[in-house]
Amino acid sequence: MSAIRHFLDLSDAGGDAIAAMISDAQDRKAARQEWVKGRPDADAPLAGHVLAMVFEKSSTRTRLSFDVAIRQLGGSALVLDAATSQLGRGESVADTARVLGRMADAIMVRTDDPAKIEEMAHYAGVPVINGLTDASHPCQIVADLLTIVECGKALPELKVAWLGDCNNVLNSIIEAAGLMKFSVRIGTPAFYQPLRRYIDQAEAAGADVVVTGDGVEAARGADVVVTDTWVSMGEPDAERKIASLAPYQVDANLMAAAKSNAIFLHCLPAHPGDEVTQDVFEGPQSRVFQEAENRVHAQKSILLWAFGLLA
Repeated sequence: MSAIRHFLDLSDAGGDAIAAMISDAQDRKAARQEWVKGRPDADAPLAGHVLAMVFEKSSTRTRLSFDVAIRQLGGSALVLDAATSQLGRGESVADTARVLGRMADAIMVRTDDPAKIEEMAHYAGVPVINGLTDASHPCQIVADLLTIVECGKALPELKVAWLGDCNNVLNSIIEAAGLMKFSVRIGTPAFYQPLRRYIDQAEAAGADVVVTGDGVEAARGADVVVTDTWVSMGEPDAERKIASLAPYQVDANLMAAAKSNAIFLHCLPAHPGDEVTQDVFEGPQSRVFQEAENRVHAQKSILLWAFGLLA
């Protein structure tokens, strides 16, 4: 039996496979123009397959995009969350994984601790996909890279500017920089830093990653400007955090430091007035809703890779 393909981080696939995902996503997206959303792709490559989706964190785009993705590939989805499954009553991740692996062909997990998804992958016996952990968000970044390529930008030597809080999305952008050979400039206060292991991994692969306290300098000459929500639900000291990140708000002045054809990305949900101004969020350089739509097309290619149908 061939090795099971888990997608816990971008490096599980590698740069060549991510490039193949982007190309496949472009082709499948183009082939569906004007189709209703629930119609399966012409080849329905995952007909009869079942995807189990496990949510320990709330979700809009991840849940919708994976559900629509597996349907368009010809399969179906099952949804579990902590409130309506035995996970919420103390059943172990290992036992849950062994049950799901006998009832579904693949598992997508959205949770907090990355150790949980690693345990799920160890015991499931089927492909496990990271829908989000506190450490990384690889599925989001495949959609972001797809959006960047659609906007006519080549990934090698791309310049990406990140502004604000250092979180799981940023960690995966840094990982992508190493795999796809682009640079990242991070504008953030000194006390907010991305996980060092992602920087070390990217730099070892030849990526240029710079952290600066100057937001405008981070954005200078950028092809892509990215930010994310500053405060997660229930996070303590929200007012203090917002105040400390205020100088890194993506506004017109900051966008002016980037290239004139730069695009703005945000994985959503957004809070215009905090991490980004309304005029940038709704402005001509914003691609946030194209980016959100591309979650569907990216998830499809990730699923196909996990099932060994993409190189």
